[in-house]
Amino acid sequence: MTARASGTFEVTLKPLQSYDAAEGSPLGRMSIDKQFRGDLQATSRGEMLSAMAAVKGSAGYVAMERVTGTLQGRRGSFVLQHSATMTRGAPQLSISVVPDSGTGELAGIAGQFKINIVDNKHFYEFEYIIGDAG
Repeated sequence: MTARASGTFEVTLKPLQSYDAAEGSPLGRMSIDKQFRGDLQATSRGEMLSAMAAVKGSAGYVAMERVTGTLQGRRGSFVLQHSATMTRGAPQLSISVVPDSGTGELAGIAGQFKINIVDNKHFYEFEYIIGDAG
């Protein structure tokens, strides 16, 4: 049965040294640190790789972040994988749990994570299942 979790989070992004600054589509790197509140009481750390296009409003990023804490009373960790593009300002974002990345009471977790930003405040909605970890 699918469970749902929701809440808010704060995120801190810090630039890391880039290894490719090609004209027209430079690649960037950032560290990710988050603090989750609500049904997910956790912190996360990760890294993002991004590419900016020469056309305004077009870009893409991928990221991996390890989330550690408590999800609706279950303690453990799991990894989220991000894949996003923006085409002339139209965003498309997919965030999913990396298969078999759950630990502790979150072993066997799978699911999809959604982010909404309203008035510069970050909200999440997380649909997940915790199945057999074996």
